[in-house]
Amino acid sequence: MSLLFKDRNTSAVQSSKVNRFQRFVMFFVDHIRQALQSLGELWRQPVASLMTIGVLGLSITLPSTLYILVNNVEKLSAGWQNASEISLFLKPTVSAQQSQQLVNRLSVWNEVDKVVFIPKQQALEEFEQLSGLGDTIAYLPENPIPDVVLVTPTSMHASPTAAKLLLEKLLAEREVDIGKLDIDWLERLYALVNVARELVTFIGILLFLAVVLIIGNTIRLNILNKRDEIVVMKLVGATDAFIHRPFLYTGFWFGLLGGLIAWFAVLTILWWMDASITRFAELYQKQFSITGLDGQALLVMLGLSILLGLIGSFISVQRHVRQIEPS
Repeated sequence: MSLLFKDRNTSAVQSSKVNRFQRFVMFFVDHIRQALQSLGELWRQPVASLMTIGVLGLSITLPSTLYILVNNVEKLSAGWQNASEISLFLKPTVSAQQSQQLVNRLSVWNEVDKVVFIPKQQALEEFEQLSGLGDTIAYLPENPIPDVVLVTPTSMHASPTAAKLLLEKLLAEREVDIGKLDIDWLERLYALVNVARELVTFIGILLFLAVVLIIGNTIRLNILNKRDEIVVMKLVGATDAFIHRPFLYTGFWFGLLGGLIAWFAVLTILWWMDASITRFAELYQKQFSITGLDGQALLVMLGLSILLGLIGSFISVQRHVRQIEPS
């Protein structure tokens, strides 16, 4: 007997390993089969599927387009550091040597990116050229324009609040008489950008909820159409995970295809608006091109749309499949 069954344990171990490997392979094969089956069902109902995918894609298009535009406006405004340039008018009693010492001190400040000194004579010549007064300036008994120091903050201190704090610090210097910061319009621009960002977030949340509801309702109708099939599957012992899987893959396909439609729609909209945006930037003597439509943005849009599709299908499946039980 020992000779007949001496390899019995070894065979059982090998059989167990084969069975585990087969189950592992069949798990993925089953997933692929159900994924392709759900895609085939969408193909067999092209009109209804395209309508759902189109609504999902267009719902993602609006917040995505607005988000990219707001980000580009922020990048464009970030390049306007001259908007937070501070003009320091020095006291009439300050000598040229003292002015140069002030420039040297300010150049080493961490908040300062660049310091330019404009002597009073150079300022008078520039004023004469820009004002168009011509020889009238020559009749002045003395030069009324003081020496000027232009201070450009670093990018970290170019925001309205930081620039105002820097101005207060500069006014404490003994050589400075008056300081001017023309930043009111920049504050309005930053406030408008912040409002636009909050509006985009609010619109995006509402549209994403609408997408979840639309997909959930579509999956609910699919579940009701397959009610008899689900009952039979439960009678023969199918697990809930096996029954849920095709509907979850349907939500996945809805999200993937809707994300692709949204991507192409955003490309089309921004391509259409590119000429107008370029003309607008030229009014401010800026070279500007829209950025953000790279591979990373595509992955984010696809990931978001797939996530919304899975959430909508998961909610619908958990609620409605569970209610279907054999009588």
